[in-house]
Amino acid sequence: MSEIPARAAGPRRTPDEIVWQSSPPGSIYDYIKVAAFSIGPDGTVDQWSERAERLFGVCAEDVVGRDPVEAFVPPRLRGQGHRKLAEILDGREWTGIVPFRLPARQDPAARGTTLGEGPDPVAADKGPGGAEGGSGGAGSASGCLPAREGVAEIYVMPTRTEDGDPAAVCIAVDVRTLHGVETDLAASQAIFGQSPFGFVLFGTDLRIRRVNERFASVFGRPAAKHQGLGAGDYLVPAQRDRLEAALRHVLEKGGALNDLSLTGTPPGESQPRHWSLDLYRVHSGTGRPLGVAALATDVTRRQAAAREAASARRNLALLNEAGSRIGNSLDLETTARELLDVAVPGFCDLASVDLYQALLLGDEQAPGMADGSAELRRVAFASAVSDVLPFLRQRQGGGAAPGTGGPARPVPPVSTPPPPRTESPAATLRESPAEVSPEERMREWSASPAGPFTVGRPSAPGEGRRERGRPWYGYGPGPEEARRHGAGAGSVDVGAVHRYPSDSPRARVLRTARPELLPGTDGDLVQSTLAVPMVAHDKVVGLAQFARTKGSEPFGERDRSVATELATRAAVFIDNARLYRREHERALLLQRSLLPPGEPEAAGLDIACRYLPGNEATEVGGDWFDVIELPGHRTALVVGDVMGRGLRAAAAMGELRTAVRTLALLDLEPAEVLSHLDEIAQGLGSPQQTTRAARQDQDTDLAEVYLATCVYAVYDSVTRRCTFANAGHLPPVLLEPSGAHRPALLLDVPPGMPLGVGGEPFEEVTVELPEGALLALYTDGLVESRHQPLDEGLLAFRNALTDPGRSLEDICDQVLRRLDTHHGEDDIALLMARVQGLPEENVGDWTLPRDPQSVGKAREYTREQLAGWDLEALADTTELLVSELVTNALRYGDGEIRLRLLLDRSLVCEVWDEGLVQPRRRRAKDTDEGGRGLQLVGLLAASWGSRRTPHGKTVWFELGLPDGESSGVDATEALLSLF
Repeated sequence: MSEIPARAAGPRRTPDEIVWQSSPPGSIYDYIKVAAFSIGPDGTVDQWSERAERLFGVCAEDVVGRDPVEAFVPPRLRGQGHRKLAEILDGREWTGIVPFRLPARQDPAARGTTLGEGPDPVAADKGPGGAEGGSGGAGSASGCLPAREGVAEIYVMPTRTEDGDPAAVCIAVDVRTLHGVETDLAASQAIFGQSPFGFVLFGTDLRIRRVNERFASVFGRPAAKHQGLGAGDYLVPAQRDRLEAALRHVLEKGGALNDLSLTGTPPGESQPRHWSLDLYRVHSGTGRPLGVAALATDVTRRQAAAREAASARRNLALLNEAGSRIGNSLDLETTARELLDVAVPGFCDLASVDLYQALLLGDEQAPGMADGSAELRRVAFASAVSDVLPFLRQRQGGGAAPGTGGPARPVPPVSTPPPPRTESPAATLRESPAEVSPEERMREWSASPAGPFTVGRPSAPGEGRRERGRPWYGYGPGPEEARRHGAGAGSVDVGAVHRYPSDSPRARVLRTARPELLPGTDGDLVQSTLAVPMVAHDKVVGLAQFARTKGSEPFGERDRSVATELATRAAVFIDNARLYRREHERALLLQRSLLPPGEPEAAGLDIACRYLPGNEATEVGGDWFDVIELPGHRTALVVGDVMGRGLRAAAAMGELRTAVRTLALLDLEPAEVLSHLDEIAQGLGSPQQTTRAARQDQDTDLAEVYLATCVYAVYDSVTRRCTFANAGHLPPVLLEPSGAHRPALLLDVPPGMPLGVGGEPFEEVTVELPEGALLALYTDGLVESRHQPLDEGLLAFRNALTDPGRSLEDICDQVLRRLDTHHGEDDIALLMARVQGLPEENVGDWTLPRDPQSVGKAREYTREQLAGWDLEALADTTELLVSELVTNALRYGDGEIRLRLLLDRSLVCEVWDEGLVQPRRRRAKDTDEGGRGLQLVGLLAASWGSRRTPHGKTVWFELGLPDGESSGVDATEALLSLF
């Protein structure tokens, strides 16, 4: 019989209402193994209880009627045992320690006997006296229990039977089991009292039954004072509910619950503590639940260390992300936005980047940079929150938020808690939604996916500025600070130029190059701002500001270091981008200064050209084109591309272009021009060793190798023949006048090796161009890109040339529109020419024999031709110069003489002969009778010269056409000036 306590959920019962009923023992007797039996008047066992069966392992039928001394006492002690038994039957009580020995016997379980509740599962595994490890082995396997010895404490009480005969009632306890219980109890008490961890025993009513001293010391009251208290006496309601739910779960389910995190504030302390609880259910020996035991470990320091470690890991991840995301572009604004993309919202709620305006304009010593008051340009701004409160009434009315251009998203009521922020580490966990103000709820809602998210968007005029009587929710200094420090200290739009007064905190940061933590003011949305100078190569280039809103975790020292590292990394890339932009602009300026100014003109050709530099993300390349007028109404067309980028490529392009013009004016054949250019390109990379042998012997540095491709063409407007030579360049494209319905042709010009490779000759190809045909020279940027293979680009270019009759300007524009010319990966050069040969009536051509009479014939032909062209004003001068050249051909040349007059934009006279000796102008002495012919030609002609031909040489001069205003040089005066 045992008392059934009232249930935890029900009210306490009165003593009169206590119910008594039969139930399992569930007490200390379950552990100490108490057994009872009786001895009859004849000294034998007449009653044997079921507990005795479990304690001694002997069935009642095996012991009833036997002498207990003979049955259990070892032989050496039986004499003393009989004496004690006689004294007991004489009416004496006796208590003592009795050793006993059980002989081998049949296992009751093997015989299928059920002894009460069955054999004790614990005793079955014990040796003598209940000790574990008793012998078993073969005896147990054969159905017999081995003999064992033990010690029992027996309390013998004399009694009498119904007939008045003496008898005895015996209560036996296994001494060894009792000693084990005592030892376990002492150890349990020591562990419970001396444990460094808090230990709490909750009853089935979830009230505290017992606590140890460690737990009691934390909460500042004796251990006895904690009995009867509940979880609500230690924790806030939210934490209390969590603990009680966990206790009920363990009490009902029976399993253990590990690492339950709880937060609370002990009496007398201001900072909360964190505990980790391990819960498990405790029960009696019969399995009846007694309550729940809780082992509490103070993990406050562990939590702080974990937060520090998490913060360090987060910062390392942030810096790692910054390393991979910042600096992927050579654009200033893009790099600044990449910094803010990393910082917001992972590090802060708002951020901005200001750069010195003077540095952006190329002035590195602008006034005001020394004290931080120089002009700054806001290049980027990002926000993970929005100034929603100023727009609250408008949004609740269904209007559109300023600058959104559309209907506003629904705003939750101010009294409704917003969705929790989980992405930003700046946010902190609050224990109760009731602690969050309406402003905080609206701010948190604005940062959630349902709220606005603005990154780098310039605010509309007046947006975010405070009106009279309304709180300030802008970013940066408020209007009060603006009034204290002058205009420009308040909210700044992206792209706006502003400055900070020299006595302001931000100017001090720029001046000292040291970060500062600037607290927010009352009414501001911003809690604090980290103003960090952006330092690159020991130069402050701007200011980065990182701000966290109220309710977020404040900035710490580690945050200051992270912000400095982020700003420094971005500053280096921004400064590199600034230097690159400056170099890019200089290279572009150099390159454009070396290209032909305006629209080039050429005899017998209509010319149109286009040049498109790459975008700012790619350096300027070495593409160039040129149109060079040659004697005899001939024109050299050149397009080339220096491999490489930047100032180096632009400078190399300038050197090659100058060399091309110089070689072209020497009137060399196209293959010779490219051969000389090849040698020049090889010498560009080795300025100290210019000989070919020295260049071959030295170790070539690939970084200093200048390679270029070039196509050089010479067009003769009289014959409409064009001679091409190619040095690794793309082939020219020709669209014939009748090719409106078929694609343009790629001229078969041997490509040759690029300039700078050396060792290979160049070949020439001469093509007769039809009248009205279109000739196109170009660089690879026009037909090749990352997304367009070269073959496809060439086909698209040929298909884009469809109408040879349109103006060249329209055709160039059409080609650029139809092809992929906006990739910006490379420069693009396009040179187009329409063939217009010199009309036959503008050409006079005569062959003269090697006879002195040919000089007069030449003057006669010249005067007649000039009269036919209505150029009598040039007759005297032209006759004089023609007679000098023909005379020189007769005197110093070989073979027959050919005279040719060409009329286009100027008058050109050519005298051909088969001699190889070039005329050389020299100054005649006063006593010389001759030697003044070429001097006279040089005085009267606009230009003159000579060139080699396949069969001799040509000496020519050029005269400008009369325009009615200038009479030109008088031949008589020029002749007299020679003497």
